[in-house]
Amino acid sequence: METTVTLAAAHVDTGDTAWLLAATALVLLMTPGLALFYGGMVRAKSVLNMLMMSFVSIALVTVVWLAAGYSLAFGEDAGGGLIGGLEHLGMAGLGPDSVHGTVPTVLFATFQLTFAIITAALISGAVADRTKFGAWLVFVPVWALAVYVPVAHWVWGPGGWIVAELGALDFAGGLPVEITSGASGLALCLVLGPRLGFRKDAMRPHNLPMVMLGAGLLWFGWFGFNAGSALGANGLAAAAFLNTLAAGCTGLLGWLFVEQRRDGHPTTLGAASGAVAGLVAITPSCGSVSLLGALVVGLAAGVVCSYAVSWKFRFGYDDSLDVVGVHLVGGVIGTLLIGVFAVESMTGGPEGLLHGGGLGQLGKQLVAIVAVGTYAFAVTYGIARLIDKVLGFRAEEDHEHTGLDLTVHAETAYDHGVLGHGAPVAHSVPTAQKVRPQA
Repeated sequence: METTVTLAAAHVDTGDTAWLLAATALVLLMTPGLALFYGGMVRAKSVLNMLMMSFVSIALVTVVWLAAGYSLAFGEDAGGGLIGGLEHLGMAGLGPDSVHGTVPTVLFATFQLTFAIITAALISGAVADRTKFGAWLVFVPVWALAVYVPVAHWVWGPGGWIVAELGALDFAGGLPVEITSGASGLALCLVLGPRLGFRKDAMRPHNLPMVMLGAGLLWFGWFGFNAGSALGANGLAAAAFLNTLAAGCTGLLGWLFVEQRRDGHPTTLGAASGAVAGLVAITPSCGSVSLLGALVVGLAAGVVCSYAVSWKFRFGYDDSLDVVGVHLVGGVIGTLLIGVFAVESMTGGPEGLLHGGGLGQLGKQLVAIVAVGTYAFAVTYGIARLIDKVLGFRAEEDHEHTGLDLTVHAETAYDHGVLGHGAPVAHSVPTAQKVRPQA
């Protein structure tokens, strides 16, 4: 719960504060890491646009969060567990002497801000190569306030209904980050429609080393994401740290195992995607399951998500960079399996089905998943439809053919020629190694 008091009444622990400062920087680094991960997965003609969609999310979400987002997410409950109050609009009442638990409140607010930033940036992967940049600039702040902020209050805010009333568990963001971004990505896919050439052209990643670098930065930052959510330099943070490493490893191995059996060869893209799938799934459960449970959660995500990314070809939604297949599906797996593998030594009380807890916790996790997924999809769909009607959300067809780097940003990734400074040079797209059709 939100606790904002003065130093006279509470004590700032320097060790906890130092760790959370580092964790906050680690989580912020995840968004540039995501930009590289996504940027390598798209075709060469739109790589800069993909990078820009992540980087601009940092600025947009920060402004919205400081203006009203933090107060509505973490202010005292003002709506029956649905939304926080307005007491901290513009960060009012929060200064260097304000304390949340054992850390400065302004640090806690900044840590939570980095979660909101990457959640918005994650969605961009679902609609890569075909989104108007101007429409994205409108969508991100509106979405952050209408979707992310309420769900964050439900899960982490004082009096939020999912944790405080329902009793579901989510340690580091399976619901507000992974499921919300995945469900929202699906909604945008349906509003914008598929890319030109979907199901016909291979659309392979243009730079797999860039993908691997991005995945490595994401994995590095994820330790701050998960272990930082303990809000202290303590044993729980250490356990979450180890669970995060373990699940990322089994996610990677699980995905490669499926690729070898299904396709006859393991790929670098599969290794990067499997690691991310395992990290996604352990995000909600890293503070609830044992090390053995973490290994199973990561493995389950790596195997299931490797199949889930192909659902878009079966059902016809063009999830360009597998936000639905990895983040929605992985988030559901990790959140649901808390109800199976949760142990009292980690949770301080609730236990999963395999540890004598019965079906009760599993049911609570399922209710939370359905509620958050439905809300995020419905509200995002409505926002996207409105923006599409007023501004147009889909890029012009000729822009999509040419590539958004040149038509929107007047630059390309392979020479820095700018419109107005000589005729642009035609660029060839490097042929990537044979991988699963995806980007």
